[in-house]
Amino acid sequence: MLEPITWRRVLLEGVLFCLPALLLSLFIGHLSWLLALSLLAALMRNYYFQLRLSHWLWRNPGRTPPVGGGSWVSLFYGLHRMQQRQRRRRRELAMLFKRFRSGAESLPDALVMLTADGHIFWCNGLAQQLLSFRWPEDNGQPILNLLRYPEFNDYLQRQAFQLPLTLQLNNQHWVEFRVMPYTDDQLLMVVRDVTQMRQLEGARRNFFANASHELRTPLTVLQGYLEMMTDDSLDPHMRQRAVQTMQDQSRRMERLVAQLLELSRIEAAPQGETPRPVDMPALLKRLQASVEGLSQGQHPLVLRVNPQLWVNGNEEQLRSAVSNLMFNAVIHTPPGTRIEVSWQRSAAGATFQVSDNGPGIAPEHLPRLTERFYRVDKARSRQTGGSGLGLAIVKHALSHHDARLEVSSVPGEGTRFGFTLPARLISTPPRVDNSVTPLSPQARE
Repeated sequence: MLEPITWRRVLLEGVLFCLPALLLSLFIGHLSWLLALSLLAALMRNYYFQLRLSHWLWRNPGRTPPVGGGSWVSLFYGLHRMQQRQRRRRRELAMLFKRFRSGAESLPDALVMLTADGHIFWCNGLAQQLLSFRWPEDNGQPILNLLRYPEFNDYLQRQAFQLPLTLQLNNQHWVEFRVMPYTDDQLLMVVRDVTQMRQLEGARRNFFANASHELRTPLTVLQGYLEMMTDDSLDPHMRQRAVQTMQDQSRRMERLVAQLLELSRIEAAPQGETPRPVDMPALLKRLQASVEGLSQGQHPLVLRVNPQLWVNGNEEQLRSAVSNLMFNAVIHTPPGTRIEVSWQRSAAGATFQVSDNGPGIAPEHLPRLTERFYRVDKARSRQTGGSGLGLAIVKHALSHHDARLEVSSVPGEGTRFGFTLPARLISTPPRVDNSVTPLSPQARE
């Protein structure tokens, strides 16, 4: 096994070079000349291997070192071992960097690595999508040249990295910046998309504002009438009218709370719930009686139902969806409006539609109909007791059945609300066994 070069080995190699000259001088003399020639040969040999080493270092450093002789064998072998260690280390570093990049790419946040003066030297794919970076074109670019926002510039200049910075980008995304020094001269910037969080926060604020407004109105009416009824000299007719108004407002609050609870229950229902067969024809027949009672004969109702069209789903949620659509057709259309309810099989699945020939809805209202507490005609909605939650309930109930609400309306001609359940949810009605087993004589007795 080869070992490192030692002084003993160097001296032994020098003696071996001089030994032929000593032996030859015993026969021909001229010892000094022979020793000089031996040392010259050893020197030329060293120069030769030095040239080979220099050529390898400067021309072919990636290839195996050249083969030497004598003590040069150990030197070249040592270089070869060092080369193998470096290659193995490079492979380990490459694998480590590959794993780091793979982990960084799988993170749900955008990562950007910066120098201390704010120049980019690496970013992951999400940073390219979210911040519109181009890689590797933006390598070495100052980050302030790519993100031109005064708040972000001030955030980096002040280096107040204890708190995150939240701002809206030009692409309308809300993002949260967090910058962390991780070496003496490098920074790690983590960018998180908080657009959905901001939207949810805004929806929550709007929900509480609208809910408090809807509850405050009947409460104000109740409080006013209660104060008025403390007067003993109040006219009996006025007292009866006040009681009737308070009952109407209390029923309105009760309906509002019931709809809020129903909406909350539908939103909290698990998406993976096992569907069960729902007898939609029987459900629509039952709702027909309720709709006719609400209409009191003022709205001609036509029901076109496929009696064999059952579906798999959540019966309570489907009942909420179709009942809200049918009741809305009565509540929000004037007397004499013709209402048609259809439940038929289509090429896409099972289609439910409620259409009327009423006044219709203006186009600017259609995109917002499913928003909570949104009303097309607020004055009429308050007269009829509408809360603006019915279509929101429909929307969330249908989302649990992979369906969406479709609305089409022409002002002055009518409106159509409908949805289509996927064909995979269509169910076969259970068979009814009408056969009767005759009783035995013993059973008759």
